[in-house]
Amino acid sequence: MSLALRKILFIINRKAGTDRQKRLEGVIRRYLTPKAFQVEIKHLEYLGHGADLSREAVTNGVDTVVAVGGDGSINEIAQGLIGTDTALAVIPLGSGNGLARALKIPLKVPLALELIANGKRKSIDIGYANEHLFLSNAGVGFDALIADQFRHTKKRGLWGYAKLVISSFNKYKGPSYKIDIDGQQLEQRAFMFTVANGNQFGYEFKLAPNASVFDGTLDVCVVPPMPFFGLVPLGFFSLMGNVDKTSYMNHYMGKQILVKSPELAHLQVDGDAVPLTSQGQVLFRVEPASLQVIVA
Repeated sequence: MSLALRKILFIINRKAGTDRQKRLEGVIRRYLTPKAFQVEIKHLEYLGHGADLSREAVTNGVDTVVAVGGDGSINEIAQGLIGTDTALAVIPLGSGNGLARALKIPLKVPLALELIANGKRKSIDIGYANEHLFLSNAGVGFDALIADQFRHTKKRGLWGYAKLVISSFNKYKGPSYKIDIDGQQLEQRAFMFTVANGNQFGYEFKLAPNASVFDGTLDVCVVPPMPFFGLVPLGFFSLMGNVDKTSYMNHYMGKQILVKSPELAHLQVDGDAVPLTSQGQVLFRVEPASLQVIVA
């Protein structure tokens, strides 16, 4: 009697481009042969389609759902897998690839496929900012403003992001926040207020270098207001992985973080702007070991 084939669903973000998509599908079928795997490939067609497809996959007994794209599409696909026995796998084709870098998932497609074939899985923590899921980080400061502007620009990638940062910096003063971290009360003005589940912002920028998706805790990164030339050392120390030990950032840890400010106007989760449903406040919380992920 033959063993049941491992069912794997690939969900591809169409932004990858048609030619690249065809090559990718060929590589997938070369690495995951019909003798051992039952492979299906689908494409994102509309906003929220990833969550619909992954929920359907759970119902159909799929072992692994593979998100092919950037952190935004990975987040959407993960939404349908939380608390289930179906694992999330990642082929990182985005710009920053924050989650993949945090989990040490290779950025090269063949190497990522080898991990998927091996099938080693581990449960990771997830975060919520109000009701919005985040896997890597969420924020309400300058990063959230830039995320909101980024979705309206045609210039993608790191350079497009950098141009927005330069043009918006002088107009952004940084609100004063009332902060509650597991009952500890703080009041601080901040240029950036970011809550990290993983250690990666993307592009190897680490605001919370020691954050872990396995520790059941969120890292709170508060960057005080700074002059424009402060961006250079902030970026440098973030790339070096020791920004939390400098005066450019205040670091805290907690499981539930409430932040309030009448000036709070933007929210980003995993780099994507999302609606701010509670006016002037966001509650961040962690749900430990809630999502199974294919890891190295």
